[in-house]
Amino acid sequence: MEKQDLEKQINETLMLMAQEPKNLENYHKLSRLYMEEQNYDKVISVLESVLAIDPNDVQALVGMGTMWYYEKDFRKSLSYYNRALDINPKNYLIYYNIGNVFAEWKNFPKALFYYNRAIDLNSKNPELYNAIALLYQDNEDYIESKAYYEKALSLDPQNVTALVDMGNVCFKLFDYETALDLYKRVYDLNIDNKVVAICIGNTYALMKQKENAYEYFEKALAMDGDNYRAYSCYAIALSEFGEYDRAIDMYKKAIELEPKTANAYQLLANLYTNIGRVDDAVEMYKSVLHFLPNDAQTYLLLGNGHYLQGDIEKSIAAYRAAINLEPANDEHKLVYKVVLDEYIDKKRRGEI
Repeated sequence: MEKQDLEKQINETLMLMAQEPKNLENYHKLSRLYMEEQNYDKVISVLESVLAIDPNDVQALVGMGTMWYYEKDFRKSLSYYNRALDINPKNYLIYYNIGNVFAEWKNFPKALFYYNRAIDLNSKNPELYNAIALLYQDNEDYIESKAYYEKALSLDPQNVTALVDMGNVCFKLFDYETALDLYKRVYDLNIDNKVVAICIGNTYALMKQKENAYEYFEKALAMDGDNYRAYSCYAIALSEFGEYDRAIDMYKKAIELEPKTANAYQLLANLYTNIGRVDDAVEMYKSVLHFLPNDAQTYLLLGNGHYLQGDIEKSIAAYRAAINLEPANDEHKLVYKVVLDEYIDKKRRGEI
């Protein structure tokens, strides 16, 4: 809806509410309009007014639960959903929403329980199967996840969420042919889907089909939207095909877009290391630490870089910094111990 039309409808609804202050339908309509406007504070305010009039209004309780879910206050969200469930225990959407809360808390058994309860009440809704599939996917049970996406697609063959996510699962299972087929089905439905174009490019790259991969990365870059991921994925593919100079340029373009996001720096540094430009790699890691001074992983990578430079003392200092930031990380401790033992042995032999 256009902004002007939205504002007009909001004003008209406010007038109706003034005329009929007890008509809750007007309140619900206003909350939907504010939701479309993405003015969540006003949505909450309107729903609170509804509950002041009728504390048992299930629609308002579910709406409040959803608002607090968006705000990441999951305890408050759950409290509203539970109140709604007490009033209407046959509403599948409430069970689904509660399942979402437990999924956010990484409580797999309870999330699965509530999703299945929702299915008991509405077994033809593909989004419920998508939710369970994503739950299994997050737990890295890709076989079970795939089965639920297949169920969702049997109910809605053009369900974009299921097509993309099942493609991601097949990608994880190294079934690139199936992943590519699923991504292309989405792309055929929406040729302006930038994320899917990148997914297709990534899949072709892993299938060693260079020209097809490049074609879809170029298509993604030509679409509207943020190009950070497109540049980064294109660079990874270029690296795999040995086109290092072009890959470096792509990483640099990604860094220009998001100068305070570490991923492209680290990937570029890894490429520099692989082609023997260790000094450049070290400078990349140092660049990350300028804006992420407490990133343990970057200190670990910096330690590796210094080690390859032959500067074991700086390497040890970087590993020690990583351990100080993440004292429970056994990987950091193991690398530190190996390099420290090597350093001590060399000192004893007079090589340092």
